[in-house]
Amino acid sequence: MTCTVVAVTFADLLNPEKLITLLDTWALVGVCLIVFVECGLLLFFLPGDSLLFTAGLFIAAGAIKTPLWLACIVLIACAMLGNVVGYWIGHRVGPALFNRPDSKIFKQEYVDKTHEFFEKYGARAIVLARFVPIVRTFITLVAGVGRMDAKKFFTYSFIGGIFWAGGLTVLGYFLGSVPIIRENLELTLIGIVFLSIVPIIFEYLKARREKKALNGATQVMPRIED
Repeated sequence: MTCTVVAVTFADLLNPEKLITLLDTWALVGVCLIVFVECGLLLFFLPGDSLLFTAGLFIAAGAIKTPLWLACIVLIACAMLGNVVGYWIGHRVGPALFNRPDSKIFKQEYVDKTHEFFEKYGARAIVLARFVPIVRTFITLVAGVGRMDAKKFFTYSFIGGIFWAGGLTVLGYFLGSVPIIRENLELTLIGIVFLSIVPIIFEYLKARREKKALNGATQVMPRIED
């Protein structure tokens, strides 16, 4: 009996529509808490993208009484606060993990490479990662471990939070009233998750083309004989 209840509860936690319905008058509070936890406390399995879209849909339907503008402000703030917490966890815990000479998993060289990565791609990576499940959870911790410049991190984290938390909620608010989307909500949410990784795919393909072009240029350079 207990196992069945737990299974149902966990399934409901992963279903945005059921979750918001169960939370009832506490829906926005619950959504804010989940956004904060996913962005800062490494619980990557939570339905961030689809939950924000569904919250916008519920606001449009009047099931969530909070005005859209206020809900967006609160959600953006929670996303930002989650990133701040995640960053400082990585910043504080990083040295303890990576400074162990006998560690085969956590090595200082990983921190150095992470730092170099964020120095080169940091701003773009932080903004794009907002839209990628799992990645948006761990990149915050890695930014702290890699000692990414805090001012730079917080600035682009805020920008990403506006587009992610605010943008998806607004999208759900306006598209949720479209009959075909409302009647096929599950497929719509799957599509949102898929579309959220498109920017990273483009970045990956772009990086591959640049690397290929660089390798090609290196190979055609005349070799200097000794």
